[in-house]
Amino acid sequence: MFQITVEDSFAAAHRLREYEGKCRQLHGHNYRVRVSLEGEQLDETGLLMDFGEVRRLLREIIEPFDHRLLNDVPPFDTLNPTAENMAKYFYEELSERLPVRIAEVRIWETEGAAAAYRA
Repeated sequence: MFQITVEDSFAAAHRLREYEGKCRQLHGHNYRVRVSLEGEQLDETGLLMDFGEVRRLLREIIEPFDHRLLNDVPPFDTLNPTAENMAKYFYEELSERLPVRIAEVRIWETEGAAAAYRA
């Protein structure tokens, strides 16, 4: 099994709905997103998938959220913008664009706090 990983980052603010604690208040993060892909077969050039293409697709999904208030941007205008929900959203959006299987999407809100989604 082959696996490749690409990371990117973005800055955004959010507030958690229906949450009792500090994160109920408006605050921001420098999010880091890691996408790991896996597959049994390489293409004719010996790649599972081109890193640049994966990064480009990931950037397309990140772009609407970068330097924005997540609570104002669909789907997080109705879906609570937790790291868990964000990881699942990125997974689902990337799954529609990628020809290989996603092993995991992991999103860090801080250096020591991350959430992951894998199907």
